[in-house]
Amino acid sequence: MSTYLQNLTLRLAEGLSRVPAETRDRHATYLQSAQQPNGGFAGRMGGSDLYYTAFALRGLSVLGRLEGEVAEKAGDFVRQQMSSKQTIVDFFSLFYAASLLLIFAGVNVFEDADERWPDQVANFLETLRREDGGYAKAEGGHAGSTYHTFLVLLVLELLDRPVANPEGIIQFLDSQREVDGGWREIRASKRAGTNPTAAAVASLLMLDAINEAADPELVATTLDFLVEMQTEEGGLRANTRIPIADLLSSFTGALTLVDLQALDEIDIPAFRKFVDSMERAEGGFQAAAWDDAHDVEYTFYGLGCLALLA
Repeated sequence: MSTYLQNLTLRLAEGLSRVPAETRDRHATYLQSAQQPNGGFAGRMGGSDLYYTAFALRGLSVLGRLEGEVAEKAGDFVRQQMSSKQTIVDFFSLFYAASLLLIFAGVNVFEDADERWPDQVANFLETLRREDGGYAKAEGGHAGSTYHTFLVLLVLELLDRPVANPEGIIQFLDSQREVDGGWREIRASKRAGTNPTAAAVASLLMLDAINEAADPELVATTLDFLVEMQTEEGGLRANTRIPIADLLSSFTGALTLVDLQALDEIDIPAFRKFVDSMERAEGGFQAAAWDDAHDVEYTFYGLGCLALLA
């Protein structure tokens, strides 16, 4: 597993180890209940899905419950996805799921795979590189995406393949940065967002390109932006046009603040109250106050928030 993802998984697992066992058991049972007969995990629409499977495995791994029959069945499902046409998001889900299964359960999804496959994936990802230095969402994309550039970096780390022209990626991310703080997802975006900001900061950390001494304004304006995203509910919102906090933005924003050693810049008791309000008594988390449903993705974000708070 890559350094960034390995460190993140271990950090979250360590935080959750401080959470009451009853809470951990409840959410582990919830995640396990989402597994389908073919080994994959379902989202809200039902049916196994690689994206949701990766999130379920992420949740089980940080809870220390990725093992036994659950892991074996999940490995069978992930193997079946290797021959299908993938997006960047799917590639990330596939390789992250495979890495978690190998490390936590000893299940090797790739043991019978063509040894050239990782290089083929890396070569395909380079076809998504654009003149602006970033990576597009898909082959037809005309410009780089902050989030998908972050995903490509993660996939390359999982593949143990080098990053081509990292300086170009840094320049691309700089072009996505708003003067008053935060990053945009694409150049046509009218405003910065919490999630692209988290993706940009994580990318720069992976590229060892954040130096507070050399660029104190970058850190200061990023902190100002993220603090502004906290709502009266206590959670963080996606951008300034959205009045409601959500668990995804709350997790990515809080993780970024932790990475910048500044979680105490937000109102932590209010943040904790918001996270607790998203937790369901029978296990799992919902996305936001407007949400009357739940899924394994938001359950991972909820667990991540609990871990960061712990």
